[in-house]
Amino acid sequence: MVTVNCSVVIVMHLPFVETKMVDEGMPWAQADLHRSSYSTDRSPQILSLNFGRGKTRTRESESLFFITIATRFDAERWMDWQGTVLWPALRPLFIALIRTLPQQRDAAVISKGESLSLSALRILDARLSNRTFLAGDAFSMGDIPAAATVHRWYALDIDHPDLPNVLRWYGLIRGRPPFRRIVMTPLS
Repeated sequence: MVTVNCSVVIVMHLPFVETKMVDEGMPWAQADLHRSSYSTDRSPQILSLNFGRGKTRTRESESLFFITIATRFDAERWMDWQGTVLWPALRPLFIALIRTLPQQRDAAVISKGESLSLSALRILDARLSNRTFLAGDAFSMGDIPAAATVHRWYALDIDHPDLPNVLRWYGLIRGRPPFRRIVMTPLS
């Protein structure tokens, strides 16, 4: 157990996937938080960002970071998901279609990659069915890794089944000039 400012107690249940935050006097008391590879070693840093002396933010939309710890951990969960589910599903397909000579491509790898990628993207589509962005109503750091991978999927010369929520979300992100400038480059 680690005690930090605001009488917040973090109980790490390693190696399990959640962190419990308990403080009866705080509005976010009893929040069950996803323990991601991004947050595990940075819980005190995350708390200081939200409850430390330098807090100046008053709205979620002011930054890629968050007012609430639960929202921050939710974004980090989707950053983990991109690295452990979406990209591993898409990577073999990406390599087969972009980095492999046409005469050396393996149809089985391509077919499996399309199927696995679509399964992962259906998870994303379901998540986006009741929210604008992955961690809520505001664009956040949680959207960036998934959006970069979704861009690669849409840029591949494959069938793109209808995923209306992913398409809506991707359209919002494509409208951001930094995303267009940095991510939307030719695949290589």
